[in-house]
Amino acid sequence: MIFYIVYALAIVVLVLHFTGWLQRRNMEWVVLTTPVAIFAVILLDYLELI
Repeated sequence: MIFYIVYALAIVVLVLHFTGWLQRRNMEWVVLTTPVAIFAVILLDYLELI
């Protein structure tokens, strides 16, 4: 279930990035941390820890 939540949040981050919302609020760092979170979830799912 967390797998789908992280992907939904990634889509929201992409939409906010391309509309310029993140840049206006100096939150572009979210775009860089999203792949790290997705990688962690995929790795944990592969290891069957979540």
